[in-house]
Amino acid sequence: MIAVGVLGAGGKMGSEVCRSIAADAELRLVAAVDPDLAGELATDHPDVVIAAEPDALLAAGATVAVDFTHPDAVMGNIAWLLDHGIHAVVGTTGLSADDLDEVRALAEKTDANVFVAPNFAIGAVLMMRFATQAARYLPHAEIIELHHDNKADAPSGTAIATAMQMAAARTGDPALRRDSVESVRGARGGAVERIPIHSVRLPGLVAHQEVLFGGQGQTLSIRHDSIDRTSFMPGVLMAIKAVAQRPGLTVGLDALLDP
Repeated sequence: MIAVGVLGAGGKMGSEVCRSIAADAELRLVAAVDPDLAGELATDHPDVVIAAEPDALLAAGATVAVDFTHPDAVMGNIAWLLDHGIHAVVGTTGLSADDLDEVRALAEKTDANVFVAPNFAIGAVLMMRFATQAARYLPHAEIIELHHDNKADAPSGTAIATAMQMAAARTGDPALRRDSVESVRGARGGAVERIPIHSVRLPGLVAHQEVLFGGQGQTLSIRHDSIDRTSFMPGVLMAIKAVAQRPGLTVGLDALLDP
């Protein structure tokens, strides 16, 4: 069995990860960390008390740790895990390209590996793959991403990754038209690689993304909806079981799916 620890174990995603580990015969939750809920019991684990500091991972013998914390904390957490030889599975979003370069460099100096995914929902990964294919033929596109109102970053990591993959696949590079007057600043959204991204934050939402393509006399919409946080768990479990066999840094759940 793989001994797993969870950083951010008291949050909505972290508690769901704890619950999913409990239901998997190949995994064992040995430690949970969350400074805000230290002393409480981890979800579905009456024998695991949430600790305030990551040292609990070492004491419990965790070989893999899952991070669903906060963009402000995740880089420090990754560095700590690598420094202590613990493989990291990271679902916290907000990591920049420079951050990933730093993680890659850190991972090269240790035997521990890192698996980072902007989205662990298999359907979302397929949505990104289909959108990338469509971008080869319909280069004009915009992205609308919708999340719960407590999400810490905007746009989402999924939207940024989608735009980057689409831009790399395009055979043409349409100019982003900005000649229309914005009577409300930001109404046309932000842009990544000349692809506009619009972020919606509302209570009641979980995680949703739609990619809209426009061409001569036609439109195409590719959409994915996570209506419950359990949608992310199969991907998280896949990454936990795979990270030890993937040296260095792996980015994206797509790496674990058939080509």
